[in-house]
Amino acid sequence: MKRQFLALASLLGAFTVGMSTSSAVAGELHWTQTGTAYVDSLSGGQGLASRADGSLLYRGLASIPLDLRIKGWNHVGDPDIAQGYVFDAYQGPDTAPSKMFAVTTPAGKRYEYVHQLDPGEKLNNSFATVSPDGQWLVSGEWGEQNRLQVFPAPLLNPSTPRTGGALPEVWQITLDKPVRDIQGCDFVNSTRLLCASDDGSRTLFPEDRPLLQVDLDRKLDGQPITGHVTSLFALPQRSLCTDGTYETEGVDYDAVRGTLRAEVISPGACAVATTVYSYRQG
Repeated sequence: MKRQFLALASLLGAFTVGMSTSSAVAGELHWTQTGTAYVDSLSGGQGLASRADGSLLYRGLASIPLDLRIKGWNHVGDPDIAQGYVFDAYQGPDTAPSKMFAVTTPAGKRYEYVHQLDPGEKLNNSFATVSPDGQWLVSGEWGEQNRLQVFPAPLLNPSTPRTGGALPEVWQITLDKPVRDIQGCDFVNSTRLLCASDDGSRTLFPEDRPLLQVDLDRKLDGQPITGHVTSLFALPQRSLCTDGTYETEGVDYDAVRGTLRAEVISPGACAVATTVYSYRQG
């Protein structure tokens, strides 16, 4: 994920809003765009998660608590909320030997779970998403990858320490196709994730910055598992600014309301605001 943002300023002007139907997997419902919203990039440009009441939690560089910054955790990824617990993915400087997941309880108490990097593991901690049963946390690295990482979900999985501590990886989701620059994933159900890719090369998939679907062989159980990757559609790139590149960020699926949301940061001066696109299947 990029760590550089322009200084926050007021966003002026109108953005083009369109309604479009995606190209979907054969035999399945299409995702149709139903709305567009905006959030300032410093406080909400890294990711989002839906609460039980339908409101949204946003994360950005400005939302990193001071005490975590002092410890060296200078980047926060796309969050998730499960059973009222908030899961945040943190990473440190390029020389960091570990990554960290912070879990905030419904009562507001935060615990830190540190994962020491395994051999060959990248330090990136782009997102956190929790399986519907609350037992497993999935995360991912930057660059081209053929896997997603699986950890026991802190606090919700009884195998984890109750007040923070070490968090080893239990296994991986092996992908049948490589993916690149995954910025966020969220579970749709126990065997399906949707993931936002910032890959604009069109070398792995025909779409520019695609929304990917990962179908698992079975629900997560802490054992090796395979994920089948399909590109659904290109995330929108619409802005008044044309100088520079777009950046795909977080993704969230509100299972109660059937709403999918994905974030895209516009290029140039328009990067002060992040566009949040909403979709529904139908």
